[in-house]
Amino acid sequence: MENLQDRFCWYEAEENGGAGSPEERYQRIVDWAGQARGTNPDAFDAVTVWLLEGGRWGGEELARNRTIFMEGIIGRFSRQCRQLREELTALMPSGLVNMAVFDTLDRFEEELAGAPRAEELKEVVREVFSDFSSIKKRETRELFAGGITGHGGTDTVEVFGYINYLKDCDAGVQWTLFMPDVVKRQQDGFRIVRFEYRKLPAMRFVGVEKDFSQDATGLEELQRVLDAIEREGHGSELLYDVILVHHYGRGVDVERCHALWGRFLAAGAPVPQGYAYVDFVPDNDGKFGMPYLSQFAFAEFTGDMDAMHGQEGFDCDAMYDVTRNTILAQNVMIPYPSKYWTAEVCLDGFQKGSTAYLFSVER
Repeated sequence: MENLQDRFCWYEAEENGGAGSPEERYQRIVDWAGQARGTNPDAFDAVTVWLLEGGRWGGEELARNRTIFMEGIIGRFSRQCRQLREELTALMPSGLVNMAVFDTLDRFEEELAGAPRAEELKEVVREVFSDFSSIKKRETRELFAGGITGHGGTDTVEVFGYINYLKDCDAGVQWTLFMPDVVKRQQDGFRIVRFEYRKLPAMRFVGVEKDFSQDATGLEELQRVLDAIEREGHGSELLYDVILVHHYGRGVDVERCHALWGRFLAAGAPVPQGYAYVDFVPDNDGKFGMPYLSQFAFAEFTGDMDAMHGQEGFDCDAMYDVTRNTILAQNVMIPYPSKYWTAEVCLDGFQKGSTAYLFSVER
């Protein structure tokens, strides 16, 4: 695996910042970020697999592996971050630079220096950085690399390791660089007219898991029931018809999408028979799944309804992608998968369709 480091798409600064106008120089950085986003996640996964493999952590091979990891990967990423910072700093007077990128570089450089922010990783990272031979222990490699480990018979535990954090930091740098341009291009036939982050008190979403867009039977009854609950004093700060989507705190490839048509109400609001509910709280309890966080981005759109709901060329649909990509461009954390949820907001009622989006964040 001596060529492991060659799997990454590295940023290499051109001499004297390269030729061309500030616009051309910045665009080269943006183009690199887009390319790296396409290759680097798989390269980090390959590093995880490599670390978890047995039979390669003794004698001369240990010394070679230390060189590959500490110099070929950690050292090279450190140099890349320095080069990026220098070039971006030089371009700042042009007004082109998305300033959120500097926070992502700060975080990445901390992790690369062996000072992870995750408390559960501080000890193992310090151990490996000071004595690489400690990587010979399987339990150390599992914490360091991340992955799935067996505990107690058939039970498994998913470990979010140091390599996973490096992967996220690298992606964060790239997202802040290429996402602003992506967001501009994605708004074709519609545009964002309002975007803000909100953190609300505890609340409860009450609704039913049924696709009323396919069969509107019962939709008016749903609205009457919710109106009655609000009149009883159980309203919230989000008095809109909403389609809430969540996956019970699991990955989208593990748990199917659950879409509930309903409204956000006050915490503890009564739940009528046959209805479902989801609770939200302001701060993270550190567990997967409900209660979710009452922290979110609020994006309101205007323009062609078909365009803002278009799915071709998008991961989900246009409103979802533009909202998510705006969050990523601003280096705001999406708590995926543990507290991840989204919602379409029908500002003028279900019958008029959704023209706003809520996207879970943690700030």
